[in-house]
Amino acid sequence: MEAVILILGLLVVAFVALGIYVSVKIIRAASRGVDRTITQARRAVEDTTLRAKSYGQVGVVGELAQLRLSLRTSMRATQEALQTGVTEDASLSESLGLFQRLSVHGRELDDELKRLEREPDKRTVSSLLPGLKKRTGEITRSADSLRWAARDRARQFADDDLATLNEQIDVEAGALRHWTTEEPVPGVPGAQDPTGAPGAPGNARWQGQGQGNGPGDAGIAEAITAADPRQRTTYPWQKSARPETTN
Repeated sequence: MEAVILILGLLVVAFVALGIYVSVKIIRAASRGVDRTITQARRAVEDTTLRAKSYGQVGVVGELAQLRLSLRTSMRATQEALQTGVTEDASLSESLGLFQRLSVHGRELDDELKRLEREPDKRTVSSLLPGLKKRTGEITRSADSLRWAARDRARQFADDDLATLNEQIDVEAGALRHWTTEEPVPGVPGAQDPTGAPGAPGNARWQGQGQGNGPGDAGIAEAITAADPRQRTTYPWQKSARPETTN
């Protein structure tokens, strides 16, 4: 009895621990989902603000907003392309590692541009714009190069797979239409029959039809007339026929 109570107690403790573990996992997953939603909402708001600044303001502030917008758009598109492609093509993992190193420079530049937007000395900021544009162009050019290379690679794999599939379909279609390669020529004596070479059993059967005394008549007669039981071939496992009596 004590052993049963102990086992039941252990089971209760195990179920409680399992419930706590599952609850913690669910809470963490929900928290990650909320954080992801908040991050996406904050990013959308910030992108909308930058787009409004780049179109609605002129001067240093508008140029800085345009640089930030182009930088963020390029980096985000490349990140999505590589993360999506690496699940199907493991060779993109090295490209993803290079992009992560590039992202460090991209985040540093984005933070610097963001600080310069609040800088009151617009003349100093204006003098820094050529260097900022050069850095932004280098980072976005590298990101675009990685993104388009990954897309070209995926498209090339898709084209190769489609070409192979088309070849297999052509072979299968040719096998299904095998009779088209052996069509007889109408009106030509001795043309090959689609069922086989001349002189084959199938040809003899078709050639014998409709002829009075051709070589196919024997085959037709043999197929229609019942065989003589006295001329039937005997096999080793059959009983030998009894000799006929002379009485």
